[in-house]
Amino acid sequence: MSSVKNVIQDSYKLMLLKDYLREAIKEAGFSDVEIQKTPTGTRVGLHVTRPGIVIGRKGSGIRDLTKVLEKDFGLKNPQISVIEITRPELEPSVMCNRMAQHIARGTAFRRAVMWTLQTIMDTGAMGVQITISGKLRGERSGFEKHSKGILPRAGYQAGVIVAEDVVHVETKMGLIGIRIRIARKEKFVPEFELKAVKKESKQKPKAKEEEKEIEIVEEAQIDRTKPRTESEEIEREEELIKEVETYEDVEEELK
Repeated sequence: MSSVKNVIQDSYKLMLLKDYLREAIKEAGFSDVEIQKTPTGTRVGLHVTRPGIVIGRKGSGIRDLTKVLEKDFGLKNPQISVIEITRPELEPSVMCNRMAQHIARGTAFRRAVMWTLQTIMDTGAMGVQITISGKLRGERSGFEKHSKGILPRAGYQAGVIVAEDVVHVETKMGLIGIRIRIARKEKFVPEFELKAVKKESKQKPKAKEEEKEIEIVEEAQIDRTKPRTESEEIEREEELIKEVETYEDVEEELK
C-alpha cells in the first residue's frame, strides 16, 4: 500500500475514533484524542474535562476502553493516558458539545449563542466567533454569525492562535450545524521578541515548574463545587441561560 493510502486510511480511522469517543465518554467532556505509534504499541492521549469518569472505579473504565480500541479500531497494544483540561471554556470542541446539548434540550439558539459567547470571553479568550446554520426559525435554512473580541482571520497568527470545531445536532426542525472559533491570548506570538539571558542555574527553574504543577493538582483536588458530569453542567447552565438578554427581548422593550 502506498504512503498516500496509508495517510488516508489513518485519517479515516482517527475520524471514526473521534466520533466514537465523542459519544462514549460524552459525560467526561471529551475534547480531543492524540495517537502516537511506538515499537511496543500505541499511545492514546485523551483530553477530557473530567478524568475520573474515563478512568472509572479502580480503572475499570480504562480497561473496557482499551478492549474496544484494540478490538474494534485495530490499535496495537493501546496504552491510554487521560489528560485533564484545566479551562474547558477555551476548548472549541467542549463548547460545541455543550451548546449542541442546550439546543437539543429546547433552548432558543440565540440564547445559547449569547451565553456561549459570554462564557468564553469571561474565561479569558482573545476573541470568539460562533456560526450556526440550518432551519433556525422557519422552513428555510439560514445562518447567523456572532463574534466578540479580536479573532485573526488569516496569516500565521490565525493558524497558531485560533482553534475551531464543528458539530451537528438533530432538532425537530432539522439538522443544525454549530461552528466555534476561539483565539487564545497565551498562544499569541509577537513579531519581535527579546529574550533576556538568565544567569541562574538550569536546575532552579525546573524546581519552580514542579512546584507550580503540584499546586495545580492540589487546587483541582480541593475544588468540589465542580459538577461531576457534563449533564449536571448543562442543567446548571440552563437556569443561567434564561437570564440572558437576546435581540427579541430588546425589541419587545422598545415596542
